[in-house]
Amino acid sequence: MREPLLLIVLGLPCTGKTTLARRLAADLRLPLVAKDGIKETLFGTLGWSDRAWSRRLGMATYALIYHLVEAQLSAGRSLIVESPFDPQHATREFLALKNKYGFRPVQVLCWAEDDVLVQRFTARAASGERHPGHVDHLNAAEFEETLRRGQARPLDIGGPVFEVDTTDWAAVDYAGLLERVRSTLHSSSATLSNGAT
Repeated sequence: MREPLLLIVLGLPCTGKTTLARRLAADLRLPLVAKDGIKETLFGTLGWSDRAWSRRLGMATYALIYHLVEAQLSAGRSLIVESPFDPQHATREFLALKNKYGFRPVQVLCWAEDDVLVQRFTARAASGERHPGHVDHLNAAEFEETLRRGQARPLDIGGPVFEVDTTDWAAVDYAGLLERVRSTLHSSSATLSNGAT
């Protein structure tokens, strides 16, 4: 079975992870497992109330993320997963999957200047575009502290890490990123088909 590629799109909230992951999934024709999509499905099924409930559903969301990623990897399928992963916990989870299925990891680490992130979060909370279950209006202070804490770190799972500064979306070299990811995907396939290790 061909070694699958796991493309992990991560970074702090409001760094554009979901936007970037959706675009990569469409261009690479890969399935996407996205945190907010799962969490909002749970909100739609189980309802929502306060921040404590949102946190509980957040924990369930991560359990489902790893379950869905494993389902794809077990079938030898490459995929994209997107979330603001906590390196301490996520590194352990992905290393266990890597040991079991031998996938090739590639990470896209999104970041932006902290003032820009706070502005984006404030605008997003006020826009009403996000599912109300996220209760963004109730946790602005908590998220501002997180967004000003500094850039997220990649997971210690090996493989290339491509950093994308989304402070100015117009300056993002998406075509270059797509080409680097595509080359990694193709080189992984070619290496295995040639019988190299």
